[in-house]
Order: sequence, then C-alpha cells, then structure tokens
Amino acid sequence: MILDGKKEEDLIKCQEIIKHGGIIVYPTDTVYGLGCDPYNKKSVEKIFRIKNRIIKKALPILTFDIRHVEKIMFLGESGRKLAHSFWPGPLTIIGTLKDLKIPQLITAGQQTVGMRIPANRETLNLLKFCNFVVGTSANVSNQSSCIYASEVMKSPLAGYDAIVFGDDEKPKNPFSFKGSTIVDISTPNLKIVREGVIKSETIYEILHQYK
Repeated sequence: MILDGKKEEDLIKCQEIIKHGGIIVYPTDTVYGLGCDPYNKKSVEKIFRIKNRIIKKALPILTFDIRHVEKIMFLGESGRKLAHSFWPGPLTIIGTLKDLKIPQLITAGQQTVGMRIPANRETLNLLKFCNFVVGTSANVSNQSSCIYASEVMKSPLAGYDAIVFGDDEKPKNPFSFKGSTIVDISTPNLKIVREGVIKSETIYEILHQYK
C-alpha cells in the first residue's frame, strides 16, 4: 500500500496498520525508516526478518515529544541538554530503560534503549497519532540506506505493509545520507557510538556550554 504522508486520512490508515501489528516504511530527516509498534513483540520480530538483522543488535524508537521519551527511558541532565539542543533532529540518544514493557528484542537484552525525535513533518504528524514507532533504516542489513521512497521500492526490501511517501521532490541535504549521530548517556561518561550528521565536537561543545 502506498500512502501520502501529507494527507491526514493516509496517516490515519498508517496508524491503523501499526496498531494491528503491521510494518511501515516512512520518511525521516535522514534516511527512510522501517517501523512498527515497539510494544508489539511479533511485529518487532518481523522487522528483524525483513531486514535480515542480527538479533543482538538493538532497535531505536522514534516519538514526537520529550515527555514521551521520558516515559520509556531516563534522559537525565545530559540527555535533556542534548534533547533541547538537537531535537527534532538527527541525534539518537541511548539512555537507561524505564518502561520494562518494551520487548527485549528492542534493547538486545540490555537495560538501555535508543530514542529520537525526527525533524520530518510527515513522520512527526504520524507519531502524533501512534506515539511511538521503531526507527531502523529501511534496507536489508549490510546494504545501503535509502534516501528516497523510490529507492526503497526498487531495493530488495520486502514484507512491509505500507510505504509512506514524504516530500521526495525536494533535494535532500547530502549530510543526511550519513544517518543520525548516536550518543550513549546511560553511564556517567558520555560515549559517541556513531558519528552521523552531527559532529562529535558539536555534542561536546553543547554540553560544555551548559556547565
């Protein structure tokens, strides 16, 4: 099913698909994402099968509001500083898990979880209907991420229930090709897990400014 992310009626259809255990492909401010209800274990298992992803690799969760983030994980002082500086945007924050209803498949059996608020209008509007969605990239593992919906449809990725088209006619910022920067704040010493769109030095500069 092909849905238009700019149409509310299509976003409502997308919400219903997620609610009933379906898998969607959707735009973000970086690459196209593959997602489902993070609380639905069977749907999460399907994400791993579709991507041919190693079970031991955790999956991030997207939402639209910091208050929703803090329902699932502890942000703490550093996390809130980074969240207020970079969200919505291409920063994934890994923090200590708060909501133990999140399946262990999401966290790879760890007591931490990664979360992000994306700077994409269509996906933010969708999240206002469904609150949370898994936020992994829409590609088979070890293959290139997809920047446009047309790339997803031409790729080997199969088994999803709907694809949500975003504002694909606009050229993408080339920096978005790198995906989000991932930081781990679950321990006293912040760790840069992956440097993406946001540079490591920018992260440390922001934290230093708040001291």
